[in-house]
Amino acid sequence: MSDLLAARAQMAVSLGFHIVFASVGIAMPLLMVIAEARYLRTGRAVFRDLARRWARGVAILFAVGAVSGTVLSFELGLLWPTFMEKAGPVIGMPFSLEGFAFFLEAIFLGLYLYGWDRLPGRWHLLSGVGVLISGTASGVLVIAANSWMNQPTGFRVVDGQFVDIDVWQAMFNSMWASQAVHMTIAAFFAVGFCVAGIHAWVLRRHPGDELHRTALGIALWVGGVAALLMPLSGDLLAKDVARTQPVKLAALEGHFETERRAPLRIGGLPDEESATTPYSIEIPGLLSVLAFGDIDAEVVGLNEFPRDEWPPVAVTHVAFQIMVAIGGWCALLALIAAVLARRRRGVPEDGWFLRLLVLTAPLGFVAIEAGWTVTEVGRQPWIVYKVMRVSEAVTPMPHLDIPFLAFTVLYVVLSITTVALLRRHVFQSAPRGDAAAPEAS
Repeated sequence: MSDLLAARAQMAVSLGFHIVFASVGIAMPLLMVIAEARYLRTGRAVFRDLARRWARGVAILFAVGAVSGTVLSFELGLLWPTFMEKAGPVIGMPFSLEGFAFFLEAIFLGLYLYGWDRLPGRWHLLSGVGVLISGTASGVLVIAANSWMNQPTGFRVVDGQFVDIDVWQAMFNSMWASQAVHMTIAAFFAVGFCVAGIHAWVLRRHPGDELHRTALGIALWVGGVAALLMPLSGDLLAKDVARTQPVKLAALEGHFETERRAPLRIGGLPDEESATTPYSIEIPGLLSVLAFGDIDAEVVGLNEFPRDEWPPVAVTHVAFQIMVAIGGWCALLALIAAVLARRRRGVPEDGWFLRLLVLTAPLGFVAIEAGWTVTEVGRQPWIVYKVMRVSEAVTPMPHLDIPFLAFTVLYVVLSITTVALLRRHVFQSAPRGDAAAPEAS
């Protein structure tokens, strides 16, 4: 494995692992807060028990996410020293603010975990809201740094150095809002369906369990609403990509020839040698409409760009197709859930529907991983778009395959441990007849 490939692989594995915990840190506190708010409004102990269980899950995943996030911060300096040397003064502000948000999240989480029966109910709920806001802010600030890599602004390059830096312009670049909104909604979507699938699995084993039926209702509501919003946020982001990164748009659509009334391609596997996307279904004019809002708009093809500026077309296209397919399926499932809930006048517990939720549980995170593949692989060969290539930023340190293997094993061990802890402390079914009993503080 080449040093460049090893560095990219190690960063990809680390990011792929950490993004799961970052998403949970954004979305899981909302479920926790909804459960406690309903407890304060209704006085039903099942909501209190559920909020406490979910809070333990947030704490476990927060701890593991802190570890993986620390590893990432070291890898940025160790694997990409030139990037950090030159770009550090530009993206230092969002990373510094993200650290501040992280510490706020830790403080509010501590108050929430140890404040049961010690803080007044509304103040305790507000500490949970603090976890939600600071966790979301942390994710949004990291997105600010990543969106700058896609649309670098707020500086000039003089003799290879970044000068005249405006950190606020860099943070709030033209890609920031659409990326931040899309990623935040994706986190609620993935976590909502994952939690719903886990509780659906328990309900299949213990039909009628009050705690897990209640949990399913909250998680499905959060995930379903987010799934229906995903196409809207995705459309906004796609339009920004079309405007600022035409080569990425062409790659994710498998679009080689510049043309008006460009077709949208569903499926297919791009072939860079023949400059075609065989096996795809083409819908005439739809890409022009979706990208620019005009059926006669011209969409630039890959052939207009030098070959050494093409991203890996097949990987980008397939990842994008996976993301869109999962998003469409979950939006459909959300609509089915809404119809069933209306007919049943409550949480749907039909056996076939619960099985679908169980099968769908991991797909939201698969979509997030695919989306980040589109974002990062689709920007290749640039680490900072049109400013710095990945090959210029990588460390000269040899034998990077050794730490890559070591960190991969570490992440596998951490994943198994995390699942075991969550199963034991969060998702185990309460004894029959005692599902709503509150725990001692």
